[in-house]
Amino acid sequence: MDNLKTREEEVSEDQPVTSSRPSAGTGILRRQLLATSLAGLGASLVVGRAVAQARKFPDRPIKIIVPFPAGGGIDAFARLVGEKLRQTRGFATVIENRPGANGTIGGVAVRDAEPDGYTILFSASTHVMAQQVMKHAPYDPIADFSAIARVGEAPMMLVMSPKMAPRNITELVAEARKQPDQWTFATAALGSPGHLATIAFNHLSGLNLKIVTYRGTAPALNDVAGGHVQLLIDPVLALLPMANGNQVKGLAVTSAKRTALAPEYPTAAESGLPGLEQSTWYGVWGPRKLPADLVAELSATINAAVEELDKEGRLATLGIERVSENPAQLEQFSKRYVERSAELLKAAGFEPT
Repeated sequence: MDNLKTREEEVSEDQPVTSSRPSAGTGILRRQLLATSLAGLGASLVVGRAVAQARKFPDRPIKIIVPFPAGGGIDAFARLVGEKLRQTRGFATVIENRPGANGTIGGVAVRDAEPDGYTILFSASTHVMAQQVMKHAPYDPIADFSAIARVGEAPMMLVMSPKMAPRNITELVAEARKQPDQWTFATAALGSPGHLATIAFNHLSGLNLKIVTYRGTAPALNDVAGGHVQLLIDPVLALLPMANGNQVKGLAVTSAKRTALAPEYPTAAESGLPGLEQSTWYGVWGPRKLPADLVAELSATINAAVEELDKEGRLATLGIERVSENPAQLEQFSKRYVERSAELLKAAGFEPT
């Protein structure tokens, strides 16, 4: 009997005995693991809800800053876009005009804003020219901002005070050569498309007419109508109403062909100055550190709104041709535009002020 071992003794020597009944320790462990899992799941759900809420955009009005006075072409376009965003996406928008300092007061407001998508800049090509026309520009208009979208282009128009006699550019140049001190150009802002077109006008005509800078299109146009200055080149959409009302004389458009908006006005070449082909363009920018997902969302949303405006014929009534460019395209276009414009300014002997 001493040499005989029970089955339990054999098992106990070879391997530990596994009981089919859970021990008290095992039950406690299982409850701890279950509690930990449930706690983790609950935390994940809370975090998930928080992230979803954080990504909800927008949950308050988006401020669209226009760095020029109300009543100009940029302002008109921005208001159309803001209204379309409300109609199509339910976005609440507020247009805020911040004119002054060649458009940089509004630019600084956007540069210094929180990069949360609730403050954006709607401007023209004037924005990217700040360092070329100002001795002490307050920022780098490309590096210090997030490009969002390029949304439109438009030809410009040359208008003249109704108190002056010439009927076309040929007669204007002839009169200005006789009495250059009697002729002054207004411009909405240094570095604006109209300013660059004015410099091109002087260069192509062989004149050097004085250029006076205003704080936007509206005050410049009013002074042309009143005869305080004689000439202005600016976007068609801003000048056409007063030209059609004979408050100023519309002499020509600065495009290769007549604009469908006002086909009765000749091109600059037809009016006597070949080579004067300049246009303005419009874009949207945000603060530099605007998150990439917000940049992409704003770009897509704004471009879609502009597309709807184009389909409805609303852009055509302003003389604007739709452009649909994403952030990378806008940034590359801006750099090329600055390079070309800087060459024009250099050729004309322009000095930043």
